[in-house]
Amino acid sequence: MQLDPNRLRELERLQEIIGITFNSFQILNNAFIHPSYTNEQNSISIENNQRLEFLGDAVLELVISHYLYEKYPEMSEGQMTKVRAYTVCEHSLALAAKNLLLGDYLVLGKGEENTGGREKPSILADTFESLIGAIYLDKNLDTVRDFIIKNLEDAIQKAVEGEEARDYKTLLQEILQKSSPDRVCYEVIKEEGPDHAKVFYVEVLWKGEVMGRGSGKSKKEAEQLAAKQALNNLKQWKI
Repeated sequence: MQLDPNRLRELERLQEIIGITFNSFQILNNAFIHPSYTNEQNSISIENNQRLEFLGDAVLELVISHYLYEKYPEMSEGQMTKVRAYTVCEHSLALAAKNLLLGDYLVLGKGEENTGGREKPSILADTFESLIGAIYLDKNLDTVRDFIIKNLEDAIQKAVEGEEARDYKTLLQEILQKSSPDRVCYEVIKEEGPDHAKVFYVEVLWKGEVMGRGSGKSKKEAEQLAAKQALNNLKQWKI
């Protein structure tokens, strides 16, 4: 994609915001080309940001995992999994993208532009990951590590200190949807006790498999605890 003078000036402003000077403006620009634009252009010569997003997602997971391993030696594998899951969820990444004004630099198709694509959390989160991929390609792991920690350290702290609302069901849904569109289902498998002190037992299922179990004084509480256990079990599912 040919970069005109106006676009080059935009990318120069973006470099100032993120605090990184790129060797290749083309790589930086590619991180902001949304698939809706390339689909409308119907051109195989224009690369969108999906491959960079794929790379950035892997780099992000590595950096956050290493950071937690080094900084919190007392933290168990299950705790680190939960903190990482919150840190890399759509909400956290979209917020980081908004703080950097990344939406202003997106190249969108007309349809996506007209439906508020620049503000959509899913698009902003994906763009943050594609930018990570671009930084890794153009610079090095140390540079991208500094960028990630600088922009996600608050999210990490909130997760570690438990300040964020622990909506485990939403978090589990976001993570699994990245892997497959299959629905996450919750089933009450047993109820015990009198009506005034009933205990509900719930299983969370995905692709027909039980991923976690939980019990509580309400169905809602039991579902949240089942989702929490499922998050702890994600590693064995290789997700």
